[in-house]
Amino acid sequence: MIVNYVPTGWQIIYQQAHALLAAQLLHQWPPFLPLDQWVGLLAAAAQHDDEQADWTGHYGLTPAGAPANFTMQEFSLEQATRLMRAARFQGRWRSLLTSLHLSALYESLRGENPEIDQFLDEQRASQQQWRRELKIKKAEADQAYALLHWCDRLSLILCRHEVPEMGRALEIYQGPNGQTHEIRQPAPDGPLLIQPWPFREKQFRVSVEATVLHQLQFKNDAELAASLREAPLETLRWELGSERVMG
Repeated sequence: MIVNYVPTGWQIIYQQAHALLAAQLLHQWPPFLPLDQWVGLLAAAAQHDDEQADWTGHYGLTPAGAPANFTMQEFSLEQATRLMRAARFQGRWRSLLTSLHLSALYESLRGENPEIDQFLDEQRASQQQWRRELKIKKAEADQAYALLHWCDRLSLILCRHEVPEMGRALEIYQGPNGQTHEIRQPAPDGPLLIQPWPFREKQFRVSVEATVLHQLQFKNDAELAASLREAPLETLRWELGSERVMG
């Protein structure tokens, strides 16, 4: 979960919903792949946070009983394995993109645990095999994955309300064309400007659904899960535009 503290309590955005927002952003990017690969890239973006673990014990809570943000959770080898298993059913290209994402996220854990090392080694070997079988160059696969990573990062910036105040710029990430993009909001509650502008449309809106919890503390996962099922929902929307249109 993505957990934001707001005046009314906790604002919860499921990681799967954040992934769907990433796919919305990717959909606005001018396609640079064949149709089948482009749709596979959209699928990888939309499903890159699937197969989350069930809440057992205090998986979803901090020691103080508050909802736990995803950054507080340790790497789950079980979830990563399930995610790769699910990707296989959509083919080698989807599997390759998902595997590249897991490598990017968790390669820094190499050396901490033999099982994790084995998993990371399997990803490297599989990536080479899939590229060879699909006749895709490493640079081509890396370019496609760079877009997924860029959209993932921008989605997280939006979901976590990380756009700075007072019009200050925040670096998003380096896109598939090698350019580094920035986001800023010149006016409070105004549109978000991205520079340089990478999208097909000069202006568009994206959204994500969030759950609002007014209770601040929970005894266990079961109580949190019950509250999440009954809590009201809200839709967060953002308008994105280029300097030219918004100026």
